Amino acid sequence: MEDKYFKTEDKPFKVRSYSKVELAALYNPDECITVALQKLARWIRANPELMEELNRIHYNKYRRCFTPREIERIVFYLTTVKLKIEN
Repeated sequence: MEDKYFKTEDKPFKVRSYSKVELAALYNPDECITVALQKLARWIRANPELMEELNRIHYNKYRRCFTPREIERIVFYLTTVKLKIEN
């Protein structure tokens, strides 16, 4: 199986399983982990298209990690939203 990567500003982002703490820290490196997790959850809930996609692939908000399929969608939607805000 070939590894998947997203192109980001700094370096390629490898699509793999990430814990919620790990992903939250990547998106919010300057925040304490509690605030980083809250922000990540808020961004996910605020995006109806993302939530619809996650629900379709059986996302469980109580699980402690994201699957690679969930990571693909989260990174895609959060990166797209970020680019729209910056432009």
